[in-house]
Amino acid sequence: MRAWFVYIIHCSDDSLYTGITTDLERRYKQHSQQQGAKYFRGRQPKELVYQESGHNRSTASKREMEIKKLSRLNKLQLIASKQQ
Repeated sequence: MRAWFVYIIHCSDDSLYTGITTDLERRYKQHSQQQGAKYFRGRQPKELVYQESGHNRSTASKREMEIKKLSRLNKLQLIASKQQ
């Protein structure tokens, strides 16, 4: 069974994109080439700033939705808490 990741990317327009994947490197490359998520049309990923591992598909999706509901300030606090 594959492990799923929840991730946040800091984008060129200073926004934060949250997603899930089984392969972070592949997915980041897809975002860089504007494949997949329509969110990256007109903006580029700058940096992968957050990741959580150890999820299955279901828990990753639930966690993604939890993070997407957070305010920008709370997302930045989440990112900062993982970098310490």
